[in-house]
Amino acid sequence: MYSNKPSFVFGFHGLDKDAAIKILNQQEDIYQSNNSYDWLGTGTYFWENNLERARQYAEEDSKRRTSKIKSPFVIGAIIDLGNCLDLLNQDSLDFISYSYDKFVKYLSKESREIPKNTQFNKNDFDFKKRELDCAVIRYAHELAKNEGKNFDSVRAGFWEGELLYEGAGFRKQNHIQIAVINPNCIKGIFLPRSSV
Repeated sequence: MYSNKPSFVFGFHGLDKDAAIKILNQQEDIYQSNNSYDWLGTGTYFWENNLERARQYAEEDSKRRTSKIKSPFVIGAIIDLGNCLDLLNQDSLDFISYSYDKFVKYLSKESREIPKNTQFNKNDFDFKKRELDCAVIRYAHELAKNEGKNFDSVRAGFWEGELLYEGAGFRKQNHIQIAVINPNCIKGIFLPRSSV
């Protein structure tokens, strides 16, 4: 009932400069990720109101051997979250918990293993390969769709990276991430102004 977000948010997306220019010139659409380990399931991923974190991500990703990012770049988007599966909201958290229980029963009935969240490598501070979370969120989308309540976006907070300082409850890369499922929720794409 209260899952519709009434305002727009700014989202920032790190990517390769050539791809960004094509998107800004409306020659290509922005990419929707569909990996089995995506933290919030299928969607176009944005850092909510966090230009610098999107920039850091693009730079970090460009250093990976398999990266498509040759020249790190960031674009901005004006996003209407629409009917949002907001994992900072208790109703959505309860729905995900319910979806997990149903998902586990389904897998058991099919004699299939439950996916696991794991690390890509032993240097990760967090479980970045989120196959369990992705599978549960995808299953939640199926349950919602069966009830005629498609989600337009998914939003969640993540506590990521090293401790901000000794004994801290905060981490160096905390952020809110958005996965836009319905491309019509992206109302505009823009070139962010430099914060300098």
